[in-house]
Amino acid sequence: MKHLIVAMVTTLAPALVWSAPYDLVIRGGRVLDPETGLDATLHVGINEGRIARISAEPLTGTRTLDARGLVVAPGFIDLHQHGQDEASGVLKAFDGVTSGLEMEIGVPDVKAFLARKSGRSLINYGTTASHAAARAAALGAPLSGTDLIPASGPATNDPATADQVAQMQARLASEIDAGALGIGMGIQYVPGATRQEIIHIFQSAASRNVPVFTHIRSVGRKEPGSSIESVSEVIGAAAVTGAALQIVHINSTCLADVPECLAMVAGAKARGLDVTAEAYPYVAGMTAINSALFNPGWQEKFGIGYDSLMLPDTGERLTKERFDELHASPGSLPVVLFVNRQEVVDAVIAHPLTSIASDGDMGHPRNAGTYSNVLARYVRELRTISLMDAIRKMSLMPAQRLEKATAAARRKGRIQEGADADIVVFDPATVQDRATYAQPGERSTGMRFVVVNGVLVIDKGSLVPNVSPGKSVVSDRHNGVAR
Repeated sequence: MKHLIVAMVTTLAPALVWSAPYDLVIRGGRVLDPETGLDATLHVGINEGRIARISAEPLTGTRTLDARGLVVAPGFIDLHQHGQDEASGVLKAFDGVTSGLEMEIGVPDVKAFLARKSGRSLINYGTTASHAAARAAALGAPLSGTDLIPASGPATNDPATADQVAQMQARLASEIDAGALGIGMGIQYVPGATRQEIIHIFQSAASRNVPVFTHIRSVGRKEPGSSIESVSEVIGAAAVTGAALQIVHINSTCLADVPECLAMVAGAKARGLDVTAEAYPYVAGMTAINSALFNPGWQEKFGIGYDSLMLPDTGERLTKERFDELHASPGSLPVVLFVNRQEVVDAVIAHPLTSIASDGDMGHPRNAGTYSNVLARYVRELRTISLMDAIRKMSLMPAQRLEKATAAARRKGRIQEGADADIVVFDPATVQDRATYAQPGERSTGMRFVVVNGVLVIDKGSLVPNVSPGKSVVSDRHNGVAR
């Protein structure tokens, strides 16, 4: 029976064959593979950054990690990680994340981003091409510095000409060829984008065989501009272009109407469309206070007042006067928005169609605690998600979303021979998020070992110094493969 169980995980061909000792052996842990359903006490041998052997019999390694009583699972893949700084990478590793990718909005310059991160990242990294940046450049207000989204103004609020849309498409195509894993669209941040412009951008993604990751146009129940209408827009664009689509943080853009929004996703999938959704387990969001999201009418859309806005650095709740002052400032300032209810969030996290993504950045607890929160709250406390399903939502589902853009994703999100050795080893009884709105940078606890590309980054619960094993995850276009 044990040999049959091990055979289940050797699905990545060709299997890697190595002579002992292995570089690293994870001994005697409860090994979970969400693709095959493997759940057994086994030993894992790692060589040259890959899982070389999964065995019921003991293995010999240059270094052996004692995983008895612990869970051995694929490293978590965060497809919505804005914080790409070193400190955020450390927080992600303590939360079990082995790949943190900037997919919602993308970055203004993919080549520069990949070069900056190369050889300097604790965890794996990647990005989409930014529609917002391409639009801002085409409308004469290119992004500067570290800004990901433009301040509210003509570049966000005005419709684009046909020539300007063509400029956007040319830039996005170049960015995908530079390694972008898709196109990131923050439609709510560029309300001047017409439905026709959105369809043209979806066409660009379809022509390059990469997904679109999108923050939908609007939120709330008021028509026109409801969450339902906004989800309809992007599903319609996917239907008429053939582009794959991921709707980001569906919890915070659909709010109380998230059951209906997820039913629309389910209906699209049932009819053959490649549409997926992700969510994070917090009632508050965070964004830039001078963005177009706060164009007139935002209070009615979100159903909140000024006192629902908080500055993350100080905890200050805003008044109209303070909001007007900050909204008019030229610099980008983050603000936390308390917009949701806990019962809504709990339902969307447990929904079988949603994967987990953090929308992480400094100043919000989701940057540090998203994945441990899921394990602690939903698996251990509420028991609304099984441990295997939580692992599936946090590793396999994100990997499968990436497979549209890169065949390399087929080696991630799995514990199988031939898979990349991105692995977490944790105690399911004690894993816990510790970050709060008052202390958003508190590290999660319970991750005993975290391995990235075969290299330990968390060893016995402590950060390993002076290692940077993270590698880029890039589109097949960048590798010269036109699928």
